[in-house]
Amino acid sequence: MKIAVVGAGSIGGYLGARLALAGEEVTFIARGANLQTINAHGFRLIEEDGTEQVARNVRAVQKTTDAGPQDFVLLALKAQQVGALAADVPAMFGAETAVVTLQNGIPWWYFHKLGGEFDGRPLKSVDPDGTIAAAIPGERIIGSVVYPASELVAPGVVRVIEGNRFSLGEPDNGKSERVQRISDALTRAGFKAPVSSDLRSEIWLKLWGNLTFNPVSALTHASLAAICRFPATRALAAEMMAEARTVAEKLGVRFRITIDKRIAGAEAVGEHKTSMLQDVEHGRALELDALLGSVIELARLTGTPTPHCDAVYACASLLDATLSARKGRLKIEPPG
Repeated sequence: MKIAVVGAGSIGGYLGARLALAGEEVTFIARGANLQTINAHGFRLIEEDGTEQVARNVRAVQKTTDAGPQDFVLLALKAQQVGALAADVPAMFGAETAVVTLQNGIPWWYFHKLGGEFDGRPLKSVDPDGTIAAAIPGERIIGSVVYPASELVAPGVVRVIEGNRFSLGEPDNGKSERVQRISDALTRAGFKAPVSSDLRSEIWLKLWGNLTFNPVSALTHASLAAICRFPATRALAAEMMAEARTVAEKLGVRFRITIDKRIAGAEAVGEHKTSMLQDVEHGRALELDALLGSVIELARLTGTPTPHCDAVYACASLLDATLSARKGRLKIEPPG
């Protein structure tokens, strides 16, 4: 199959390299040193156990118009990056091309084919002017929940930290031929890629942790374990999760575990820096609206008070704006 990966970063590189090694025809949409390295040397993958493989049967292009029509497009960008590139994605569409969305948080297509009173409603927090929805029709979308952690350690080199599961699902929860095809391709590449009949509940289960621990860590510069073990922030995380659960349940979502178990799971990860804290330390834009702003938008839509989520979102938003305006970064280090 022809598979394009938009974004040759940590997750996109992990997916693309493994798919190419399994025999798929993979094209990366990349730029700069990543583009040059992939074309010159292939994509190098360092697995959890330290073994290395190089996918040499890949190509990288800077423009989507050079990729040609694809069977699947894997949209491996952070949520706040999708809008700027959305208009370029249709250049890769053939008659049956499907787009697999790999963003954290509530996706812009959340209400597509959901049914009920909000069916088809846009989400301003993640697609403010409708640019993404206009470029990528809902009929082409396959949703995904990304569980692995990996990092781009050098141009064209990804190191897997842990995990290999990517849950997939159609917006209408159906079992289509196309979602089974991409599931089979990912399975051949060594991933766990189950097709979910209720992907939105999986989205919320992962988001439950991200909407709390990511912004709280960005504000406090604390690890997951530290947030969970400090009584005040543990209580704050529980309050935020409770508010989010109320919102989700009003939209038909059911949670399979308790708040205490979800927090215990995060604590068990240990001294881990969230991706949002890493972005603060490197001066990158924060993935805040998809993870928390979207939940607040849904809360207003469903008439749900979310005072704890609102307060954390306000503070994290100001931090994001300040870092952006000053073109700075923020990191706590021992005195020199």
